[in-house]
Amino acid sequence: MNAETTLARKEKMRPGTLEKQRTKYGIFFALPWILGLLFFYAFPLFSSIYYSFTDYNIISAPRWVGFENYTRLFNDPRFIRSIQNTVIYALMTVPISVMIGIILSLLLNMSVKFQGFFRTVIFMPTLVPVVATSIIWQWLMNPRFGVVNYLLFLVGIDGPNWFTDPAWSKPTLMLVAQWTIGNAVLIYLAGLQDISTDYYEAADLDGANIIQKTFRITLPLLTPVIFFNLIMGVINTLQIFALPFTISAGLGTPGSPADALLFYSIYLYLQAFGFLNMGYASAMAWIMFIVIVVFTFIVFNGAKGWVHYEEEG
Repeated sequence: MNAETTLARKEKMRPGTLEKQRTKYGIFFALPWILGLLFFYAFPLFSSIYYSFTDYNIISAPRWVGFENYTRLFNDPRFIRSIQNTVIYALMTVPISVMIGIILSLLLNMSVKFQGFFRTVIFMPTLVPVVATSIIWQWLMNPRFGVVNYLLFLVGIDGPNWFTDPAWSKPTLMLVAQWTIGNAVLIYLAGLQDISTDYYEAADLDGANIIQKTFRITLPLLTPVIFFNLIMGVINTLQIFALPFTISAGLGTPGSPADALLFYSIYLYLQAFGFLNMGYASAMAWIMFIVIVVFTFIVFNGAKGWVHYEEEG
């Protein structure tokens, strides 16, 4: 009590002094994070703007070339190929991920026995590092001695080459991506828990069945969460790197076979650290940034027609 009384007297006698001290110590303890933000995020970010207009190979000093890097991009067949691969993969993966995530969350939200166990099983794969996941799935889907093709052989099906077949590589990668859908399912579950039970009680009085309640109550009120997962899913898909890089590097060079797994982020990495074309890679990075910003802006404007918030009635 004596210490508290002394502190209170000091605050009355010296107004603002303690607040200044707290601010000073707060900045001091936050200084490592602030320095990290400046040196590892802000400085590279603004430096890349300058480098995107230069010919810079890290070893020698950057040479100003203006918009040459940006004009070169659209004459680069591998750059066009990386865009095609990324867009195709996003169109394949995002809708399926959203649909599977919603279905799983609806099932896991039901009051059944061992509900907690099923939720844990769905979420656990997200705790496995991406590199370990890639290696595991490479082994499972190995065309010669993989478990998946062995099980298909037992039922009389000749399994494909999966990752080594250009026609199957992206669909296979899309299937593997669903292995870590637990994060999205967890967010969907949080959104389902936030829906008031009053709506369902009123629907029961009106004689609505489970299908009507799902499509008239649950899904409309879940649209804010669907919208969030949609935005994050598209951004993460456009920036996909670790999974295809690990898988394709095991086959030879990243992007094999036939550049079927050469995604935008992988080609950016190759230009920056494989070929030391840092200026060219910086131009690619800023094009990706602009595309994501424009897409997000369009989706946010279009969301007004289908995203419904509970407070809006």
